[in-house]
Amino acid sequence: MEFSCDPNDSEGEIPEVNLTVNIQPYMYEPMTSQNQADDYISLEPSDNDEDEEELLQNPSQCSYGNCIHMETPRENKCCRHKNIVDGKIEENGLQCITDHEGFVVNCLNRHVLETSYYEYLQENGPLEENELIQEVYRYLAYRRFVRWVYQRLGKNNRRILPSCVVTKIRTVFPPQQYCGFK
Repeated sequence: MEFSCDPNDSEGEIPEVNLTVNIQPYMYEPMTSQNQADDYISLEPSDNDEDEEELLQNPSQCSYGNCIHMETPRENKCCRHKNIVDGKIEENGLQCITDHEGFVVNCLNRHVLETSYYEYLQENGPLEENELIQEVYRYLAYRRFVRWVYQRLGKNNRRILPSCVVTKIRTVFPPQQYCGFK
């Protein structure tokens, strides 16, 4: 930065200042390692997978009987499809994720959801007058399932939940009306 003041200058003039700004986007951001980049890519959903298209057309492929036909074809997804939760299921010798103790405790327990509700209020403010607590608990149960399975997805990165999970949560926290995944 260069600043000069000459006593011969008239009082009404503003001295000229030369600024050189050298800003580089993301110059203070940490570099991503190749392992982290690979992990991020592996979490992204594959939209052009033929097996997934087959399952979306035929929800009866669930051999455990917990998946039902959903309102939109994209939602017809079994928890065992694409190995979404296989690790959690196999560690306990279960057939469906809804039988897992972690699912029951995290997503269906009202006391756990009540604690999440207080966090929700802190982040989003008070509920609107017409907003029902059942709807909020159902929403929080969906969020807790995603956190439990995927850890953190990031803003605007959404996943379609397995049909059995949605059905079980809706049974415990029934909706007034449901419009499907959007």
